[in-house]
Amino acid sequence: MGERTMEDMSLPALFEQARRIHLTASESAVDQETVRKGCEALKRCEEMIGKLGLFSSNETKDDISTTNLKYILVPYYLAELTEKIAQDDRIQVVKASQAKLKEFMSFCEAMELVPEEELESSVQGGPNTFADRRAKKIARFKRQRAAESKLLEIKERKERRGRSTKATALSTPVEAVEEDVLDDDGEEEREAWLTTISLAVCKAVDLVEMLKKEEEMLSAIKEKQLQGVGEGDSYIVNLAQSAGYTSYVQGLPTMSIEEAGLREMEMMNKFQERNAKLMEEANSAWYKDNAKSRPGQEEDEDEDNDAAQDKARAWDDWKDDNPRGAGNKKLTPCG
Repeated sequence: MGERTMEDMSLPALFEQARRIHLTASESAVDQETVRKGCEALKRCEEMIGKLGLFSSNETKDDISTTNLKYILVPYYLAELTEKIAQDDRIQVVKASQAKLKEFMSFCEAMELVPEEELESSVQGGPNTFADRRAKKIARFKRQRAAESKLLEIKERKERRGRSTKATALSTPVEAVEEDVLDDDGEEEREAWLTTISLAVCKAVDLVEMLKKEEEMLSAIKEKQLQGVGEGDSYIVNLAQSAGYTSYVQGLPTMSIEEAGLREMEMMNKFQERNAKLMEEANSAWYKDNAKSRPGQEEDEDEDNDAAQDKARAWDDWKDDNPRGAGNKKLTPCG
């Protein structure tokens, strides 16, 4: 029996397939065909969610059933998978990913799923200093770690209850066991999906910032190409090449803008360390060694010259005392 097409799959089955692809792509590298398949599945999920009318603009998270909570993540998953698409026009990929992230964040805000700190920062019109950005990033990182810990706790709790259920199944009526499990699973499932959405919100904010910076860099590179790159523009081209954003210079990008910044910093540190080492060697060991070797070297050369002269004199004296052929007279028949 052949594999079912997406048109024949139910929304839960389609979402589960897309979710698994997203999870795999987040943990390891996947081929482009798999990425595009995941994007296609998520777009199909969006169509089905719209036709079924699962969400309403006048609802909040408390009004959404536990079964439907997971579908809030569809645009977020689609944004992350879209960002992994490799094509010549990287700017279009970045813009498409940003659009889905903003759609996800807007819906979460309407559903009262975005923390107050993030809402304040999004509407804040005052100066956004480095210290402010750092403080917000630290707070977001703490929320992300808390969500990850909570998901792990839910998973372990579910596994423990599963083992306990198996152990008591023989001595407890089946109906009572199933009723307890259903109640616990319902509460746990809702808690797990709400926590997963909270984690996705943290990651989405960071990804939006990263993609915005990437778009600015790529746009600047493209503009410079259209204008013609001059000597003063060599820095941005070199930065793009070292960062892996070569779609406007030689080829496709190979890393994110955050990784590019880390690489540039690493290259600069190595460059400075190498220069410092060379300068230290030039000012100490090399100079001192050569300075010390000069007197001895001259003495050795003088000694060599004297020895050569003595050897030459001895050879001349020997030739005077021993004319050519004198040593062979005893060997001649008539000698």
